[in-house]
Amino acid sequence: MTWERFPTNYFAHEPFTFYRMSIPFTPEQKADVDQVLEAILYLYTEGRRLTKEYARRANLTSPQLTVIKVLETFGDVSLSELSERIRAQNSTVTGIIDRMERENLVKRERSKEDRRVVHIRLTNKGAVLAREIPVEPMEILRHAILSLSIAEGRELVKISTKLAKRVRELVQSSEGEKKTS
Repeated sequence: MTWERFPTNYFAHEPFTFYRMSIPFTPEQKADVDQVLEAILYLYTEGRRLTKEYARRANLTSPQLTVIKVLETFGDVSLSELSERIRAQNSTVTGIIDRMERENLVKRERSKEDRRVVHIRLTNKGAVLAREIPVEPMEILRHAILSLSIAEGRELVKISTKLAKRVRELVQSSEGEKKTS
């Protein structure tokens, strides 16, 4: 997939409106915004495509592959930690873990310190499978980011963190408006 496949008018529209908020911008700003959005969309779709392909090869679903790679990277994690790391609700992750447990890829163990906490860990079969999947799609992105200079990397962290914070604020604001409407 190349960025050129996206229509030039797909992203930014003049003026941009988000829940009664209008943001006018110049043609130069529109081009910059479109380029950033195309890059983000490319990274997202390429990551999903790679995840699906690696999962298919391993006879897993994309979420199962993500769980295996998270557990391989971070070791035993609680259900809520796992949910947070893969950005899914506990109920969704519970279903994924149920299916993976039936396939003997993971197992649940109660914490010895706090019996309310359940840790998820890879079984031997799950660990072998995790090692057999050579490249996690996120690893490709990590390598790409590490190819930046230190200054570029720091600037990317600063900008992406600021962008994520602003998106969260806009989403929370819009959800608040929906509830009061």
